[in-house]
Amino acid sequence: MTRQTAIRLPDETYERLQTLAERTGRTATYYIREAIEQHLEDLEDIYLAEQALGKLKRGEMGTQTLEEVERRLGLDD
Repeated sequence: MTRQTAIRLPDETYERLQTLAERTGRTATYYIREAIEQHLEDLEDIYLAEQALGKLKRGEMGTQTLEEVERRLGLDD
């Protein structure tokens, strides 16, 4: 299922988007969706990293050396 939404873009961004779409034969909608999906993945990664860092600083989780991880996984031979 898909949902429709509306956004406002500065004139310069809108023109760049239209030019890209025309030059590549794709729709502006395609590039808007691609940009949002890629940036959303980045934002999700940042959020998860910030959560992990907070837990580390509060002592709720620790770190392990590469050697410890290899030993735990049986890769230390």
